[in-house]
Amino acid sequence: MKHTMKKIATLGLALLMANAVSAQQTIKLEKVDMNRGASVMQALSNRQSANEFSDTKLSLADLSAVLWAGNGINRPDGRRTAASAMNRQDVDIYVFTDNGVWLYDAAASQLNQVVSGDNRKLFGDRGMSPVILLLVSDLSKFGQVGSAEERQMMGCIDAGIVYQNIALFGAANDICTRPRAMMDKAGVKALLKLGDLQLPVLNVPVGYKK
Repeated sequence: MKHTMKKIATLGLALLMANAVSAQQTIKLEKVDMNRGASVMQALSNRQSANEFSDTKLSLADLSAVLWAGNGINRPDGRRTAASAMNRQDVDIYVFTDNGVWLYDAAASQLNQVVSGDNRKLFGDRGMSPVILLLVSDLSKFGQVGSAEERQMMGCIDAGIVYQNIALFGAANDICTRPRAMMDKAGVKALLKLGDLQLPVLNVPVGYKK
């Protein structure tokens, strides 16, 4: 009897630990308030690239809204807030925080952990922010359309469209952003185990005004 109870207790502890790990590996995003923010014209008037960011962590509500604005699903057929060449939806958003890197899953409205730890230094010290979004174009989604150079250009344009969505949402909601191409690309590709056709295009520091 004592042995059986011990096995049950051990099993219960294992299940608790498994649930804790699972909770760390995914973050469920919040439902986005579609009525928040300034008008498009006011956002355009406010838009600027930030040089400094507050240390205050981005709230889950704000992070959820930033990601949805950037490349979320806005129609029942799975199409996105950001246009993409031939609707190939090639741009993935990786979220770098002080405790891990997460991949945005628009369909499930959640973040899936890729690696743990603070890896924001891959983007340099300048303008360090609580969150850095990495926009990666998966060029394999274009198949054999056009030349390799043309496919890369389409991927870069698509990433730029996603960034502009993020920037306009930020400008309308007092959230600071900045587009940056400088990064340790080799380090990023190794960390995230990106394939040869997965192109890191832009990194976007996101945070509140300092």
